[in-house]
Amino acid sequence: MHIRHPSLIALAIACIAAGCTFEPKYERPAAPVAGTFPASGVYATQPATTAGDTASGRAAVDIGWREFFSDPRLQRLIDVALINNRNLRVAVLNVDAARAQYRITRAQLFPAINAQASKTVQRTPLDLSPSGRTISQEFDVGLNASWEIDFWGRIRSLKDQALEQYLSTAQARKAAEISLVAQVANQYLQMLAVDDLLKITDDTLKTAEASYALTKLQFDNGTGSELDLRQAETIVEQARANREAQARARAQAENALVLLIGQPLPDDLPQGRGLDDQKLLTDIPAGLPSDLLTRRPDIMQAEATLRAANANIGAARAAFFPQISLTSSLGTASPTLGGLFKPGSAAWAFAPQIKLPIFEGGQNLANLDLANVQKRIEIAQYEKAIQSAFREVADDLAARSTYDGQIRALERTTFAQSRTLELSQLRYKNGVDSYLQVLTAQTNLYTVQQSLVNARAARLENLVNLYLALGGGWIANTGDAPRPADAPVDYGAASAPVGALAAAKSAG
Repeated sequence: MHIRHPSLIALAIACIAAGCTFEPKYERPAAPVAGTFPASGVYATQPATTAGDTASGRAAVDIGWREFFSDPRLQRLIDVALINNRNLRVAVLNVDAARAQYRITRAQLFPAINAQASKTVQRTPLDLSPSGRTISQEFDVGLNASWEIDFWGRIRSLKDQALEQYLSTAQARKAAEISLVAQVANQYLQMLAVDDLLKITDDTLKTAEASYALTKLQFDNGTGSELDLRQAETIVEQARANREAQARARAQAENALVLLIGQPLPDDLPQGRGLDDQKLLTDIPAGLPSDLLTRRPDIMQAEATLRAANANIGAARAAFFPQISLTSSLGTASPTLGGLFKPGSAAWAFAPQIKLPIFEGGQNLANLDLANVQKRIEIAQYEKAIQSAFREVADDLAARSTYDGQIRALERTTFAQSRTLELSQLRYKNGVDSYLQVLTAQTNLYTVQQSLVNARAARLENLVNLYLALGGGWIANTGDAPRPADAPVDYGAASAPVGALAAAKSAG
């Protein structure tokens, strides 16, 4: 046997003495991001807080989503989604499948014992039969055992790989759950925003229709121009068109929410709060980027996948060395069925076997090269997950620092445009300005009112996204003990028992 990796010989000697594996020692890659989040410039402005919407210095992972989302209607929708969302169900079932695969792989560490009963009938040519009989038969009953002695740690490495894949799947399930919490919240906020836009449009349409009726009356009496009439008509029809579009958006937003919660909206939902009454926590501390390594399940998922690739290298290295297996059987054998358990019918066999790779066309070497490449790929994926998380938090911090100022500016603009419309209407009635000034002021007010609603909704969605980006959303109530990543929501749903992840780690 020719080995191109001399270091494997040294590893083999060490394994003979200590029974270890060929897995490389795992070292967590350094985080390829800055040591702190940006804090100057646009990030320096802190959001305004009140007594009821402050995090009090607690990290996102320590804040239950029931405290973060105080709207009782939204809380109920999240409850329903955690029970019925189909994507979350698939994520839970994927954990069950990964757990079963781990148990299958781990079982290979132990002997396999089977009971067996058989009958064999054989014909032998007369000139070859020492007994002179051409037909012979044999009955046997006994136990068969087979066991591959994991001398080089191949099976242990495969078991470690399956365990890390299981842990990775569990973290993916955790990420799916907290993402679902944020998705339901954001969709609910979008519905509230559309409701506000519809109210603004209805008010604008009502005012525009009243102006159009007055303008038409003046035109019919010969005191108004057709130009004023058509301009007033334009505002009315534009508002009607906007209302149809917003009504469509409202229906589609509700459909999206129904999909997320996995069932039609319950009839007994509690009374909700309006968009302006959503008291979300505005000052959750960002902490350090290194905190994300233990707060973000997507990063922990990527690291578990990296550990699995690292363990696979051990299995690929062990393939270069002999596989030692033991096969044995113990039972009784007899040429007749009645003689199976008579004295002297005991039979046993013991067959140790060593399988030594001599020539396999470079397959083992290619498998080892592949395992090393896959590990480098997973390192890059892990580093990318950290960089993506850093970027998400930084983006949300930048947005959180600017939305308050943007909303205050839009509120002042809304007041100015409202006052402009009042003055324009007064000047038009007194014959100072044309009706075009009234229409322009009305259009500008309608536009800035919509911008204000959209900015308020975007601010709330930003707070939700920051809560998610910092790892929040896993516990329901502040002070709850965090569940293991593979543990289901405690709603009585059939799934894996709480603590299975910890049990798998200890058993590993």
